Amino acid sequence: MPVPLLDLRAQHATIRDDVVKAMMEVVDAQAFILGEPVAALEREVAALSHTRHAIGCASGTDALLLALRAIDTGPGDEVITTPFTFFATAGTIHNAGARPVFVDIDPATFNIAPAAVEAAIGPKTKAVIPVDLFGQMAPIEELLRVSKGLPVIEDAAQSIGARRQIDGEWRMAGEAATIGTFSFFPSKNLGGYGDGGMIVTQDDRVATRLSRLRVHGGLKTYFHDEVGYNSRLDALQAAVLRAKLPHLAGWSEARRRNASFYDEAFADVAEIRTPYVDPANESIYNQYTIRTDRRDALQAHLKERGIGTSIYYPLPLHQQPCFAYLGYQAGACPEAERAASEVISLPIYPELTRDQLEEVASTVRAFYGR
Repeated sequence: MPVPLLDLRAQHATIRDDVVKAMMEVVDAQAFILGEPVAALEREVAALSHTRHAIGCASGTDALLLALRAIDTGPGDEVITTPFTFFATAGTIHNAGARPVFVDIDPATFNIAPAAVEAAIGPKTKAVIPVDLFGQMAPIEELLRVSKGLPVIEDAAQSIGARRQIDGEWRMAGEAATIGTFSFFPSKNLGGYGDGGMIVTQDDRVATRLSRLRVHGGLKTYFHDEVGYNSRLDALQAAVLRAKLPHLAGWSEARRRNASFYDEAFADVAEIRTPYVDPANESIYNQYTIRTDRRDALQAHLKERGIGTSIYYPLPLHQQPCFAYLGYQAGACPEAERAASEVISLPIYPELTRDQLEEVASTVRAFYGR
């Protein structure tokens, strides 16, 4: 039985009428840029994230770039981040004119290691960008502590709706950081029908700056306080996302149930290390990522049998050719490099049937002779 890594058609079948109705309301209104659909989504995401502000933009990548611009990042600055993440995290640092500084990860969670961040802070450090990888939050309270007042931009592209217990209280992804950023790329837990992004913050001044930067640097039409970007969230995308948002908690809970099924199915397979979730975290499992020494052979075995997989990520960012100018050598971030050679992600989407879960699990187990 073939099982894809992700099946958006299965999701669409359950919400089609609501989504089409929401989209047609925008089409009938013939108002496609920003407007009330975007403003309403911003209010709803701010409420979900427990933040004062949410600002829609064109993509998760733009969310990071606008956040960096909002804190005046530029040439001569350094921004500390993880090498084990999607390219946009470091690419936006470069495109803001700053220098990415890569530090290693916690091998258990794959998230950035606070001690490594603390050791890397120097006189040129402008900000820190942790990533909430695969759906669980980085230890934001520790990162804020070691950053000693520096802005912390939480790249929460994979973790909208995730939460973490801090001092006995649940804190949402994006809530505690200086700025939090989300992606609505279609494969995300809350995905649009194209690109889209959102930025959240508690800071009124930062929110105003972000709102200005996304519309060419001016809040008043044809008057520009600075040079900004064309990075507006389309009303059509906002309509789709608003139709989907009421389902997000249920989808994330289904992902957690699927993860528990896999955890149990692989418990007796010593060659597999299943995902570790920090006890303080509630993960939304954007990915279910295992580690194994025979990763490539396992992936080939699964492909032959129609099981979708992906490798997030096969080459850490500090080893990417475009960042050779930074001078990192092999071994600079050993945990990230080791993870890149061992990780493989399995289907985890909410609509997986029991038969599909059993097919994935039994196919993986068979590879190890179980």
